[in-house]
Amino acid sequence: MELQIRRAKEQDMEGINQLLFQVLMVHHNGRPDIFKAGCKKYTDEELKSIIHNDNTPIFVAVDEENKVAGYAFCIFQQYIDNNILTDIKTLYIDDLCVDENSRGQHIGKQLYEYVVAFAKEQECYNVTLNVWSLNESAMKFYEACGLVPQKIGMEHIL
Repeated sequence: MELQIRRAKEQDMEGINQLLFQVLMVHHNGRPDIFKAGCKKYTDEELKSIIHNDNTPIFVAVDEENKVAGYAFCIFQQYIDNNILTDIKTLYIDDLCVDENSRGQHIGKQLYEYVVAFAKEQECYNVTLNVWSLNESAMKFYEACGLVPQKIGMEHIL
């Protein structure tokens, strides 16, 4: 399959929404006490706004027919003149997903490498992301891409 990675457009929303449902189900299946089933992270209006915001770029991997095979939602983060944090510019990957029918074809790696190249072009210091511990395959994928833990979130269920 010949893929192109590019910034998301409004016409990609249907494909992005399908993947948002897939991501939510991975999280719901792992932690139904936290994540609802059958919904998605953003409304269509929120998604349109994110697509058009240069501070929150979304990159999509599309095939020859512009079918979305994967995406990476990103957010620029920078804390200028913060009391404790340096002024570094970070590109945070808020969400990275490959369609469950297209996994194993290295689309996720291509998306991740595209995001890293974009972050370098934008003179970012680093690329960061969070991953839920319930998603072991994602953790292994990110480790294979060279990411290392930066911080660890912990909980005590009451």
